[in-house]
Amino acid sequence: MAKSLSFTGFVFKNLLRRRMRTLLTLVGIGMAVGAFVGLVGFSSAFEQQWLRIYASSGTDIAVIQGTFLNTSMDESIAGKLTNLPDVAQASPTIFNLMDLTPDVNALVYGWKEDAFQFASLQILAGRQFRDGHAEVMLGDMLAQDLKKKTGDILDLQGTSFTVVAVYHGASALQADAVIMPLDQLQQLSSLQGKASTIDVRLRPVPRGETSQQYLKHAQAEIEAALPGIRAVPAAERASDNQFVKLAHASAWGTSSLALIIGIVGIANTMAMSVFERTREIGILRALGWNRWQVLAHIEIEAITLGLCGGLLGIALGWGALRVLATLPRTAGLVSASLHWPLLAEAVGIAVFAGLIAGALPAWRAGQLSPVNALRYD
Repeated sequence: MAKSLSFTGFVFKNLLRRRMRTLLTLVGIGMAVGAFVGLVGFSSAFEQQWLRIYASSGTDIAVIQGTFLNTSMDESIAGKLTNLPDVAQASPTIFNLMDLTPDVNALVYGWKEDAFQFASLQILAGRQFRDGHAEVMLGDMLAQDLKKKTGDILDLQGTSFTVVAVYHGASALQADAVIMPLDQLQQLSSLQGKASTIDVRLRPVPRGETSQQYLKHAQAEIEAALPGIRAVPAAERASDNQFVKLAHASAWGTSSLALIIGIVGIANTMAMSVFERTREIGILRALGWNRWQVLAHIEIEAITLGLCGGLLGIALGWGALRVLATLPRTAGLVSASLHWPLLAEAVGIAVFAGLIAGALPAWRAGQLSPVNALRYD
């Protein structure tokens, strides 16, 4: 008899009593958590691709305008940066998202022909572009999509550019992009003499100083010499640009909507459970269960649903990432591996969803009078 009255026994007895309803609830929360794992996993992989760009080119610091509204700065700042003791090279850069054809859009980078970032590229065919010429270099993935090769013409916003090279980049965000002379992109973007960022490569770390200390010292040196600008470490900049922020916001926004639907599903299941088991709850109260035991029992059921649905969601999210990792268009961007922080976050969200969803039904069950519950038919 004691076994049948235990929390564990009642939880699983009730969940298995209405198998179809429990299964549908698990699928609902599982799809919500799966959306979270898939979308947040994708946006995190997107951020890692940006970090790979900076790491492969040797960029230590990205210099940006210090104010929020003004996102461009004078290109001439690069010359001032190179005069600083800790700065080895400074390269002004513009990047933008452009429509190349009605069906294809891609990132377009504007560099100078002597930019140090070229060290991260492997030219497969052709040559490097020249400043002041209407020339572009295409990443190998983009060249394949556009069916372009060296010598072909690419039209960008009404201007014809000659494809002078096809290259392979260290990141998928470069392999599926266009790189062109900075002055040409400035004209297309009406940003003559301006740059979005200035990528900085520092001199070797001095003896007796750690890399982190040297980086902070260089940041302070740059910001002191050029008031109104910010020197952002490359790792921080990789997670702080508008494309990554948009990816993260989209991932969290979409998965939040799915989680709300999942919470409503669990709440509905628990409300129906309380309604159907009113007489049973009355018997438990008559046998000595207090309000808090009844409330805890309902919450444990809801949390169990959330946890099981979360584990199902992790499997669904991992499967979605596996599929994306095999598709030609997304294979370079997506990793099917799941990191422990993301898994812990997914499980935590699923448990919290169960806790929230079960709160109202649990409170109602705890408020039931034993006499009224026993009279319920």
